[in-house]
Amino acid sequence: MRQILQGLSYLHGQNIGHFDLKPENIMLSEKASQPNIKLIDFGLAQRLEQEYRSTSGTPQYIAPEVIKYEPLSTAADMWSIGVITYILLSGRSPFQGHTNEETLRNVIALQYEFEEGSFKTTSDMAKDFIQKLLVLSPGDRMTAAECLLHPWIQPITRKQAAKRHHSINMKNFKKFNAKRKWKMSMNTVLMCTRLLTLSHRRRTDAEADPLQRECDSDVEDVGVKPASLLRRRLSSST
Repeated sequence: MRQILQGLSYLHGQNIGHFDLKPENIMLSEKASQPNIKLIDFGLAQRLEQEYRSTSGTPQYIAPEVIKYEPLSTAADMWSIGVITYILLSGRSPFQGHTNEETLRNVIALQYEFEEGSFKTTSDMAKDFIQKLLVLSPGDRMTAAECLLHPWIQPITRKQAAKRHHSINMKNFKKFNAKRKWKMSMNTVLMCTRLLTLSHRRRTDAEADPLQRECDSDVEDVGVKPASLLRRRLSSST
């Protein structure tokens, strides 16, 4: 977490917001006990030289001001850090609902809690860290620089440092990540199924069109009276 905050502190110092922070966009440079961490995917990043608004992002990680389409600042990234920290400590998402709409409502209502079963080994300092980031008002959230000075990130004693290390529940986090990947796979399967169904319907419609045109032509022919018949009727009437 310290490396993530250091990267964000530099980024925000350049007046740039990432605006798409989530576990998938935080990568390890190598498999080691203390690897370097890199922030990736700057597709939504923005230099904040003028008022900026956006509704882009992943529902469970975006800040309330994104949902409300209000002017954005680097504080939106700090909300995402609060969500990521919550997930790292518990293996659960604080605002995840059954649908995206429910998730967004939970975000706006600040509807989350520290469930006993998931946070039984979590220190009060870690919870305080999260609470100072998951704040509705952007101006009241800790900045990246302030986070680096928080006791949970910069422990005063070795005991606090050890407690911070053990508070990160990697087992639950891996379960959360596996569940996320499974959900993404299911969404991909559903999308492919819909595309195949749509393609089949279009192909069926295309094959049916010539027949339909032929039937329409037959109907029109029945309604048209031959010219010779019309002439005979006209001559008989005279």
